[in-house]
Amino acid sequence: MRGWTAVPVVDPAAERRFMAEALALGRTGLGRTWPNPSVGSLVVKDGVVVGRGVTQPGGRPHAEAIALEAAGLAAVGATLYVTLEPCSHRSVRGGTPCLEHTILSGVRQVVSAIDDPNPHISGIGHALLRSAGVLVRVGEGGAKAREDHLGHILRVREGRPMVTLKLAQTADGYCAPADGSRMQISGEAAMREVHLLRASHDAIMVGIGTVLSDDPQLTVRLPGLEDRSPLRVVLDSALRLPLTSALVRTAAVVPVVVIAAEDAPAEPELRLRDQGVEVYRVGREPDGRLDLPAALRLLAICGITRIFSEGGPIVAQSLAERGLADRLIVSTADHALGAAGTLALRPELRAALRDPARFRLLATARHGSDVFTTYGSAA
Repeated sequence: MRGWTAVPVVDPAAERRFMAEALALGRTGLGRTWPNPSVGSLVVKDGVVVGRGVTQPGGRPHAEAIALEAAGLAAVGATLYVTLEPCSHRSVRGGTPCLEHTILSGVRQVVSAIDDPNPHISGIGHALLRSAGVLVRVGEGGAKAREDHLGHILRVREGRPMVTLKLAQTADGYCAPADGSRMQISGEAAMREVHLLRASHDAIMVGIGTVLSDDPQLTVRLPGLEDRSPLRVVLDSALRLPLTSALVRTAAVVPVVVIAAEDAPAEPELRLRDQGVEVYRVGREPDGRLDLPAALRLLAICGITRIFSEGGPIVAQSLAERGLADRLIVSTADHALGAAGTLALRPELRAALRDPARFRLLATARHGSDVFTTYGSAA
């Protein structure tokens, strides 16, 4: 023990406020820190924040190390707020564990939102802190922390990333005319929100059908956020991605990964690789479709924790029916197509969204003339 005798008085309102700020800090790094989670941390001394930190791009340094360094000697006797249990192990990438930084800093107590979800190390960091005489409390802001760290949680527990599905529809429920031609559905404010959502994920994923019909760039094109474009992933079982597509033409600037079937021809793969596109292969499911669970497992092995799927109704339905959709955002415009077209939500998916055993309504927000309805998996 360090000779401390008095137990600090806990102010529940202040504790909620400081943890909320730490969580907000952590969210600023979403999409930039994979394969590590984006953690937020504060050092608070006598009710004043003396250090702030968020996990840095690429996953290091960690939030606690940055916050404690910013606090310096003011950390002695202070409280460290952190949105995830401080790490207690040395990774293959090196660096000092946050546990050591925390103990050596002289902080009096640590308030963590949640234990580390990795079953092999969960709770070890907290136990070691207690053994070193640091007071530890776990649980403040836990529900929000689990939501913010869902990608990390799923990757370490289930071996797959978190998946957010995004679908845009007209007021009468269509995403394209009957002939499949391209149409503008969402307004300018809605598109700005989509670009922000892209920036908060590690990868954007689409099916080859979307690429062939729309030739999208799948980048973040908001002023000041151009460097936040995530990895772009194309589900392309037969390797039909054109070399002239916007994705291939920009692969040297923003990386592109194609996931193909094991039996796809070799020649297109060689041509894509020559253009800087990475090609991975997975098996097919019994119905001949690409093995989506295997594709997600592969991306998790690569370090991806958060996927933003803009792959259209076919990919959305395939992910949802396999229980692989964790968030679903439906953007509804104020104008109708006025004729028969391609349904944005297939009947099976629309029924699933009405089933409380499968999905729950999380939020509804307006962005310009478009309404965004967000659902979360009930699992």
